Amino acid sequence: MKTITLYRKIKATPEEVYRALVNPFTIELWSGEPAVMSEEAGSAFTMLDGHITGENLAFEPSRSIHQKWFFGEDHVSDVRISLTPDKAHTQIRIEHTGIPPEAYENMLVGWKESYLDSLQDFFEK
Repeated sequence: MKTITLYRKIKATPEEVYRALVNPFTIELWSGEPAVMSEEAGSAFTMLDGHITGENLAFEPSRSIHQKWFFGEDHVSDVRISLTPDKAHTQIRIEHTGIPPEAYENMLVGWKESYLDSLQDFFEK
């Protein structure tokens, strides 16, 4: 299994970034795709029109999100998103572990382009 660890500075407060990651209406605004999301531990979620599915495990408002992401029916990976204030920005740290080797390149591109670039554009353009 493989791991992706990414960092990105976003020009917004941790509260604003956190809201953008947990509010389904805001997720749809920055991703351009329908999303189902709730801040309830144990709830299912989908993003990017069903291309990302999983289960929400834990939330620490304005600080962190912990999720399980599913690859097909038989594989589960772990995603932890941490938010840290950095002057007028928020430092996002994403750690995605347990990625099947054959899915690694697509996940890396997806995290960078569909997730982080879109989120950054939402706040900075």
